[in-house]
Amino acid sequence: MSRYTGPRLKVLRALGTALPGLSRKAPDERNYPPGQHGMKQKRKSDYGLRLMEKQKLRLNYGLSERQIQRLFREAKGSKAPTGDKLLELLERRLDNFVFRAGFAPTAVAARQLVRHRHVLFNGRSVNIPSIRIKPGDTIALTEKGRRIPATAECLAEPALTRPEWLNFDEQAVSATVTRLPDASEVPFPIEVQHVVEYYAVRL
Repeated sequence: MSRYTGPRLKVLRALGTALPGLSRKAPDERNYPPGQHGMKQKRKSDYGLRLMEKQKLRLNYGLSERQIQRLFREAKGSKAPTGDKLLELLERRLDNFVFRAGFAPTAVAARQLVRHRHVLFNGRSVNIPSIRIKPGDTIALTEKGRRIPATAECLAEPALTRPEWLNFDEQAVSATVTRLPDASEVPFPIEVQHVVEYYAVRL
């Protein structure tokens, strides 16, 4: 399954929550799923609940199904709790860091910044959004990247409060990783145990 490129607000309504990495918008007053029968709320099955939580992760971080499965296998093989490790690995993606540092309004826009080589990773130009950051890494924008209107607007007013695991240097317009992100610092509600249960019977 490839990355989602369809209507974003429709997805947010279907999932019943805002996903800051996917869109700056939030479900409006129509806080029910889209479609003809959206207002007729039905109790979701256990499978439906697990699938919904998995989709939150996949859509917020902009991953394909194959990518998130690969990360899940890696998290499962670690000594840390699988769910917490999975969230840590997702938060440590370079494109997500660019978003959380306030360089882009969404993770989608952050991925585009990286792809177009507007991001400097430890002083060198890169174009791989999945690079995994670690404490001590410094990420900055190129001069051209800073002049992009959406980026300049976001630097002035970040979409989210910058997390405690990064240090933002306003003078240099750069951010440094100070520690590994914690599972509790994911910026949207997620029942990660449902994701673990979803993949436990499939992988």
